[in-house]
Amino acid sequence: MKQNRIAVLISGNGSNLQALIDASQSGEIPGEIVAVISDKADAYGLQRAKDAGIATQVIAAEPGESRAQYDQRLGAELIRLNLDLVVLAGFMRILSGPLVERFAGRMFNIHPSLLPKYTGLNTHQRALDAGDSEHGCSVHFVTAELDGGPVILQAKVPIFPGDEADDLAQRVHQQEHRIYPLVVKWFCDGRLSMVDGEARMDGQALPGAGYASE
Repeated sequence: MKQNRIAVLISGNGSNLQALIDASQSGEIPGEIVAVISDKADAYGLQRAKDAGIATQVIAAEPGESRAQYDQRLGAELIRLNLDLVVLAGFMRILSGPLVERFAGRMFNIHPSLLPKYTGLNTHQRALDAGDSEHGCSVHFVTAELDGGPVILQAKVPIFPGDEADDLAQRVHQQEHRIYPLVVKWFCDGRLSMVDGEARMDGQALPGAGYASE
């Protein structure tokens, strides 16, 4: 079976990156993480990659550089790597339309909410403030709309009385580490695609909340 070439983009700690590294090195994912790229030189995820023998690169924004100019530099490197898949794992930059289009159907993101609820930041506190009884995370294809691409898979967690944002974040992170490698495996197995703006699994359109949402 073909070994898919994967790059992971990070900005911070890289706990989802670690889950992906573990799944790749164990053979769970039929793919190789060939590069980890960060926009922050002090991102701890870079050390995780180095410890695993994975090539790393820092592509930081330059003074006065526009988002389009940054994305041109990032995109050129992603193209040079000849990738099958780009995985955003805590990458805190919003990517421009041309870059997203270049990798349409081959770029994933994981977001700490049950999309379409709570796009953007501070999702855990927003769920608490709204009095929600459940929260979770979503893996989705990346499109030009922020956190708006078609959902592939979600995981739900309960919200308990007395929970604070950090409690909820820890619970959600545990689920992120479970579902992100699974979605990447599905892609590498040739089961996932994005067609006409919708996510498809084994050729069948997925519902709005993704595969097996309940």
